[in-house]
Amino acid sequence: MSAGRILVVDNEPQIRRIMRTTLTGAGYEVDDAKTGEEALDKVREYRPELVLLDINMPGMGGLAACREIRANANIAIIMLTVRNSEADKVAALDAGADDFVTKPFSTPELLARIRAALRRLPVSQSSPARIRFGQLEIDFTARTVANGSKSAHLTPKELDLLRYLTQHANEAVAHRELLQAVWGPDYGDQVDYLRVFIKNLRKKLELNPEHPQYITTEPWVGYRFNGTPDASS
Repeated sequence: MSAGRILVVDNEPQIRRIMRTTLTGAGYEVDDAKTGEEALDKVREYRPELVLLDINMPGMGGLAACREIRANANIAIIMLTVRNSEADKVAALDAGADDFVTKPFSTPELLARIRAALRRLPVSQSSPARIRFGQLEIDFTARTVANGSKSAHLTPKELDLLRYLTQHANEAVAHRELLQAVWGPDYGDQVDYLRVFIKNLRKKLELNPEHPQYITTEPWVGYRFNGTPDASS
């Protein structure tokens, strides 16, 4: 049984060959593309569950391709970069990536990142498909949030992060707890990483992201989702 379908996007043939061999050996179905433009076609045709996307490619770059894929598909995206700068990491996450891996990387690290990106929070039978907090409505099935006239789609990890926060509404949830609940046990110390996701969530659901009403910071602890679900939710 396949562990999942992965699309590898890199302009280096050797990288694509190595990745195909590695991922196939780990039980994944693999296809590849050498440009961002080709990747968009493959996403529509191959319908992968995860895209490994090089950030530096000729033509449509990785960030532009990531934004385009994210605008049309709710699949996991891991960006690959040769630069380990904070700016590159933030740019990748801002473009909609679920994670990033710096080249050169080890096979165990890559496979762990893939498992984390494909990981989904279990949804209990009691979890609502849609929930409303005043004028804020979250539709977990459609992966959307709406606040008054403002609406936006959520990435898979943004959805899981918001689901966990709302399940613990009005509680201070620690950074480590959030990271490990949504990404897994290896992510407990990635606080800067979490800040980028919270910033992007606020942009999507807060009327004034600089002065958030719903997702507030608990200094030195973590974050709190403020609100009581409407009885009709």
